[in-house]
Amino acid sequence: MANRGEVAAGASGHAHAHTSPDSDRRWLTGALAVIVVFMLGEITVGVLAGSLALLSDAAHMLTDSASIVLALWAIRLAARPAAGRMTYGWKRVEILSAQANGVTLLVLAAWLAYEAIRRLVHPPEVTGALVLITALCGIVVNLAATWMISRANRSSLNVEGAFQHILNDLFAFIATAVAGVVIVTTGFARADAIATLVVVVLMIKAGVGLVRASSRIFLEAAPLDLDPAAIGREMATQDSVLEVHDLHIWEITSGSPALSAHVLVPPDSDCHAVRADLNRLLTTSHNIEHSTLQVDHAQSGAGAHCDHPHGPSHRADHR
Repeated sequence: MANRGEVAAGASGHAHAHTSPDSDRRWLTGALAVIVVFMLGEITVGVLAGSLALLSDAAHMLTDSASIVLALWAIRLAARPAAGRMTYGWKRVEILSAQANGVTLLVLAAWLAYEAIRRLVHPPEVTGALVLITALCGIVVNLAATWMISRANRSSLNVEGAFQHILNDLFAFIATAVAGVVIVTTGFARADAIATLVVVVLMIKAGVGLVRASSRIFLEAAPLDLDPAAIGREMATQDSVLEVHDLHIWEITSGSPALSAHVLVPPDSDCHAVRADLNRLLTTSHNIEHSTLQVDHAQSGAGAHCDHPHGPSHRADHR
């Protein structure tokens, strides 16, 4: 099988983010400060007004604050260099943060759905004017926080998790403002609970998306925009390539795809040149900058095949 001397890493380069970690931290910290100040005021008004929508918004803003703190911690930890047993560094911590944000959205959605249904059956008295004024202020605050986080690197699933929390809170305040208008103009108290259910649907959608995306990375599935079968066939059509197998594509963290493969070439081919050509193809055509290719000469008389490939084989005669 492999000659260890033929194992080489692909193209180097680790710049995947559009902004620096320091810049991301500044934007996230600014959003955190705005949200915490407003959340404390909203809790006070929600209790005085007897509004579940406002209290649910405040609870959501608490998870927003926690999600940003978690994202900031993950950014700091992920910046540590690879060392010792942590051969990839701590980059996967960002995915843990994203998954935690998704799970908290789903748990909070379940609790709010229960409370909203209970209030639909037995609607309490709600002070519509306080609900409306607070919700309008909340829209302004969340617009500012959403803009701040949008300036950070949203290609990071970690930052995207915090962004989804804030974005859903913005939707929540819009729904709450509508409920406040309805209560003030018609006295229909159930509008408060209905607004909460609208927010619950949005929270479930965002939470499921985050959990699904982070789970794909933990399961080391290929990124959605990269088709392993198509890439394997494309590699097999390159000059001097007889077969590609043991092809694996995964993500170290969001936006950092990696690839490894075993490549067989004719006995008289230059393994180093083939490896360089394949690395160039992977980098330029598929933005895969982390690749490890094991290139070996096919054994004479054995054909251009590996006896025990792991996964499908891609061969030059199957173009």
